[in-house]
Amino acid sequence: MPINRRQFLVGGSGLAAAASIPNALASSAPSLSQLKTPELGSNDGVTWVSTSQTHAWQSRKGIDIFVPGDLSIVDVNVYVEFDNPQQTMTGFGGAFSELGWQAMSGLTEEKQEEVLALLFDEQLGANFSICRTPVAANDFALKWYSYNDNDGDFAMKSFSVKNDESTLIPFIQAAQKVRNDLTIWSSPWSPPVWMKTNGHYAMAQPWPGGFANGIKPEQTGTEGNDYFRLEDKYLKAYALYFKKYVQAYQEHDIVISAVMPQNEWNSAQPFPSCCWTPEGLAQFIPHLGKAMGPMGVDVHLGTLERPSIDMVNTVLQDEASANYIKGIGVQWAGKGALPYINKQHPDLAIWGTEQECGTGTNDWHYARYAWGLLKKYIQNGANVYEYWNMVLGQDPRSTWGWPQNSLFTVENGNYRINPEYYLMRHLSSFVKPGAKYIPATSFTGFENQLAFQNPDGSLVLVIQNEMAEPLNVKVSLGKKLMTVPMSADSFNTIVVDKAML
Repeated sequence: MPINRRQFLVGGSGLAAAASIPNALASSAPSLSQLKTPELGSNDGVTWVSTSQTHAWQSRKGIDIFVPGDLSIVDVNVYVEFDNPQQTMTGFGGAFSELGWQAMSGLTEEKQEEVLALLFDEQLGANFSICRTPVAANDFALKWYSYNDNDGDFAMKSFSVKNDESTLIPFIQAAQKVRNDLTIWSSPWSPPVWMKTNGHYAMAQPWPGGFANGIKPEQTGTEGNDYFRLEDKYLKAYALYFKKYVQAYQEHDIVISAVMPQNEWNSAQPFPSCCWTPEGLAQFIPHLGKAMGPMGVDVHLGTLERPSIDMVNTVLQDEASANYIKGIGVQWAGKGALPYINKQHPDLAIWGTEQECGTGTNDWHYARYAWGLLKKYIQNGANVYEYWNMVLGQDPRSTWGWPQNSLFTVENGNYRINPEYYLMRHLSSFVKPGAKYIPATSFTGFENQLAFQNPDGSLVLVIQNEMAEPLNVKVSLGKKLMTVPMSADSFNTIVVDKAML
């Protein structure tokens, strides 16, 4: 039986080792004042920030921009294609979770404010603008719960988000105090169990050494089958469940801007999950769309976790469903379908909904891997890219036993900034909502860059030097040439004012 990347990560030795492996950046993290985003254009129209394994978020100088003489094709490493703009960027962000708020609660109020500023503040932090939150329990909930466990309550009279009022809601509200225009979207991991044919929140037996979820062998499920009860009364009740959820969050001044019907609809997991077929989703989405439309809530198809354009097309071929779908949410193995989605459905937004999350090591090696993921999504049309766990405690395991990476680790009343935070920030701090992704191509083997043009006309170039030695890269900016002397094994963001182009 083939083993996919996810099965390997949760089934290997990393499950027991958890996340005690140190990262070199932990002992050399910049101070809060040093982490402030540099004032753009303060250095003769050019801003440059660099991060290596040992030196994070360093403001640098030394970039030259000039009008060159005659150049041959081999004299330039990277060409920025200003005349070929692609998707308009919506933003970057991460995911709220109960375990994340539990970790945050281990900090003083002052330190909580520091972490939130480092995530959401435009100048002091990563400028996250769009984030995800679960509809009831996910794998980083404190326990399984739904908003209505009253079997047969099709009118949702017993619906309540009371559980969230001490976890998810205060976490989101704390973020809103830093960024009041934060966009929030949601998806469920499992419907209430009485709406499922297997009568259990999970779909699979526990992993070795994992949380005993109590599922019986006859309750386990497999991909390619529907485990939601597809009778009309259940479909309507589930759409009402979503509606009640959106309304309840509005009462807490949290606007849900979009929903997706099911996290990883193909995945049978030992944590909250529910397999749907594309045909089953096509039966539900019209009900969901009718409930969400009058509330101004978009419906996206997601989240896709298989490299299958056929799954997407099967749903979109149903006209009643297609009329409501505004975009596609993609994560993990679903990235294999990105080129096909982008080509076949250019009118639909593509959201990277969950960065692959590692095994809790929070090391530089994984940050390098994550850069490759980020590139793949954006180069194939994604206008949203989201990290998974923004904050976790010293024990990085989910309630169901999977240790995962996070941007911040809280331990002993303090917090540690992990390498992937800096990677995300190399884009999110500088690429503004409304920016255009601009292809940056090479004929000489330079494939580690992303370029964007902000609404103010400035250029943002994010480039990795993956070599173990310094590298001088020459970038064509139309009639001008820019040289960037990068340190070994580093991520770099260069912002060039419009007047310098």
